[in-house]
Amino acid sequence: MSDSEHAGPTTAPTVKHALAGNDIGATVTLRGWVRTVRASKAGLAFVELNDGSCLANLQVVAEQTLPNFEQVSKLGTGASIEVVGEIVESPASGQTVEVKASGVRLIGNSGDEFPLQKKRHSFEYLRTIAHLRPRANTFGAVARVRNEVSRSIHQYFQDRGYLWVHTPLITSIDAEGAGQMFQVTTMDLENVPRRDGEIDFKQDLFERKSYLAVSGQLEAEIMATALGNVYTFGPTFRAENSNTSRHLSEFWMIEPEIAWCDLNRLQNVAEEFIKHIFRSVLENCPEDMSFFEQRIEPGVIEKLDAIVRSEFARVTYSEAVGILEKSGQSFEFPVSWGIDLQSEHERYLTEITFNRPVIVTDYPREMKAFYMRRNDDSRTVAAMDVLAPRIGEIIGGSQREERYDVLLEQMAAHGIPPDQYWWYLDLRRFGTVPHAGFGLGLERVVQFVTGMANIRDVIPFPRAPGLLEF
Repeated sequence: MSDSEHAGPTTAPTVKHALAGNDIGATVTLRGWVRTVRASKAGLAFVELNDGSCLANLQVVAEQTLPNFEQVSKLGTGASIEVVGEIVESPASGQTVEVKASGVRLIGNSGDEFPLQKKRHSFEYLRTIAHLRPRANTFGAVARVRNEVSRSIHQYFQDRGYLWVHTPLITSIDAEGAGQMFQVTTMDLENVPRRDGEIDFKQDLFERKSYLAVSGQLEAEIMATALGNVYTFGPTFRAENSNTSRHLSEFWMIEPEIAWCDLNRLQNVAEEFIKHIFRSVLENCPEDMSFFEQRIEPGVIEKLDAIVRSEFARVTYSEAVGILEKSGQSFEFPVSWGIDLQSEHERYLTEITFNRPVIVTDYPREMKAFYMRRNDDSRTVAAMDVLAPRIGEIIGGSQREERYDVLLEQMAAHGIPPDQYWWYLDLRRFGTVPHAGFGLGLERVVQFVTGMANIRDVIPFPRAPGLLEF
């Protein structure tokens, strides 16, 4: 006999479905974890059950006639149970339905030492028990919103004919040119092979230095110049020794690459894309977003709604620098043409000057990557950053340099050896086309949507300097 045949009727498989109130009178089998248990003098036990399908708990009412009533009345927080019972209208305030239990089976006890009790725990503490924190209200809500953000990203691109492509996680090149990469090796680090005084990478598995990828962009360009519009969605890695609330060593990136696209069209795509994500979260996660509104960031719902309804401001880097220079503000990092915009500058533009997201374009060529298209003024490149209030850059992208000779000049200026990028140059030799793309950090988006202050709290198992638990 199968597990489903053993389990009995399952007309309402989740707490979320049961709470919708469409199956009053139905007998259901529910499985989940106990949040609290309260026993009354009238011989009833009230169990708050949660299965992760939604923020709310479902009240299970167990009567004293149950053979194991004493065990049920003493269930501890965190215990896993299976409940069989009838969905009935609830006389209690704040809930429309409850389950009148005809059977409660203990699956896994939790004892008195379960770390998540019915009180508020600090996020710092919860990071130390990341294997249990998904059961906390905040992190259950974060997980559901993260799922909706991811679903909406795929929906946006799939509905518009983009192909989802899978790019390598192991590479021999630094797409960003920043050098902050994790090295990958199979060599015995206690007995590293050497040749002529140098490490002999010919003895390594790939016969050369290899790294975890910081981006899938360059390979996405290969696919876009054959298939049109593509996007990547996967993990990326950066060995930046940063312990800030905005950085992770392992994070997820979405990188569309669009053939026949210039910088102006790319800005339109980025703005439409961000609005689509926010709209989807507001429409499909109302309960979780209300939780974030009440507990994490008052006004977060209106913030997202205002962005959906707004038009993003668009300024060139030169115009942005002019605004900052004339602001009269005493910035920690002084402003002048040629400096990299800092968080304080980005927040001034988004929160004070425009009070909405801002797309900054046409940055000085010296501060941007070699692959960005050089503008006619030869001082700037066709780059863009989408800046959001509070967290700064949320998207970075550019039109790519599709001209073979100019790309060679850019590589020389950045000290990039052409022989390592021979295949990238070939794309400019054989049927080159204008193309553009951007990168969106999934965790940055989830952080902005939820209002969570630390990026380590919007990914299930954060990887950062000194943090490799779980």
